[in-house]
Amino acid sequence: MQLSAAPYEERLTAPRSWWLISFLVGVSLALILLPFGTLPMLAGLAGGTAAAAVMASSYGSVRIRLVGDSLIAGEAKIPVRALGEAHVLDPEEARAWRTHKADTRAFLLLRAYIPTALRVEVTDPEDPTPYLYLSTREPERLAEAIKAAKASV
Repeated sequence: MQLSAAPYEERLTAPRSWWLISFLVGVSLALILLPFGTLPMLAGLAGGTAAAAVMASSYGSVRIRLVGDSLIAGEAKIPVRALGEAHVLDPEEARAWRTHKADTRAFLLLRAYIPTALRVEVTDPEDPTPYLYLSTREPERLAEAIKAAKASV
């Protein structure tokens, strides 16, 4: 059995500035522990940096993939036959769909540091979710991949 490569895969990594912030969290903790001596200060620097880096890494580890006949976005797995039209959202339109146009029943995979998104309608009558909102750096490419996957099903 041969596994084929995913036609689309994207990891929504955290921006580089978050890694600097992780280091600054460690520096802050080191300064707090400075009155207790050098060893606690170094432990605070290492521990605070590591803890903040783990948080940044886990938040930025979510993936969007098209594998076979399924779209996997974070923890959601949706067959492409249940998806309707995909709408590419520019930064302004994406902000609108995150705020005043948002439907509380929708599946939202939000990353505030990614300005563009894709809104994909859900056509399955059994599913109460009206659409998927997916933060993505390449919404056009994801829309094309979904369209191609639907055509091959």
